[in-house]
Amino acid sequence: MIADAAEFQSAVRSRGVADQLKAGTYTLVTGGELDELIDALVAGPLPTDIYTVTVIEGLAIDAVLASLAEQTPYNAGQLEAALINGSVDSPYLPEETPEGSDDVVRWEGLLAPDTYEFRTEATPAEILSTMADTLAQRVSGQDWSALEELDLEPYDGLIIASLIEREAKLDEERPLIASVITNRLESGIALQIDATIIYALGVNRGEVTTADLEVESPYNTYLYPGLPPTPIGGVRIDSIEAAAAPAETDYFYYVLINTDGTHGFSRTLEEHNQKKEEAKEAGVLTP
Repeated sequence: MIADAAEFQSAVRSRGVADQLKAGTYTLVTGGELDELIDALVAGPLPTDIYTVTVIEGLAIDAVLASLAEQTPYNAGQLEAALINGSVDSPYLPEETPEGSDDVVRWEGLLAPDTYEFRTEATPAEILSTMADTLAQRVSGQDWSALEELDLEPYDGLIIASLIEREAKLDEERPLIASVITNRLESGIALQIDATIIYALGVNRGEVTTADLEVESPYNTYLYPGLPPTPIGGVRIDSIEAAAAPAETDYFYYVLINTDGTHGFSRTLEEHNQKKEEAKEAGVLTP
């Protein structure tokens, strides 16, 4: 860990922390910066009663709580209660629950997917507050002026980020998909995003049928213009950044054209339909 003892001692003395280094058991990575090593020794070893929790992106709130229940000492009911009874807060928590939804849906998209470390005695409220605070910091850290020009607020940006999260497979396409969404919103065109239909149905059967497009739900972006009332899942920072800074395009459509997740983007419906036919011929889309 220390290639040169004299250099290490000199660095410790120059920072005036010689009496702050703490003995203990550490997990360290070789080849790191000397200052990082000193920071770790000053902070001290992590308590041994720590466990790690990982929540992946794209999960709806019920799935987030189910994932946490598998990784923490608490069941989904205990975790949901902490969200509903006011033990956890977020500056982006909407005041009302969407019509026809459970109270916990207000928390949709407000818990940041990530890997966390918690002490074994951490309560459900402490676990969820950490996730909510992380998400709030990520949202507040963006420049939302591009959306403000469309009379949209940061919470709307988070909803857009959740649509991007479910639609984009490639990072470089996230700003492009964001541009399609904002272009359609600005022009008053229904978003018609299949991911919102899947969310409204509560099940993903691998395809969206014509009958599915008629589902009565405020999340049905085929029936109702504008954004859905809440995000439709948890989002990574890349999707938030794309929502805050959409690419400048005149695209209004996109369709999957390659099994690697590549989309084809179009300006006109005619161009879009042509790409769809090509994708079907290539076996990428179901005829």
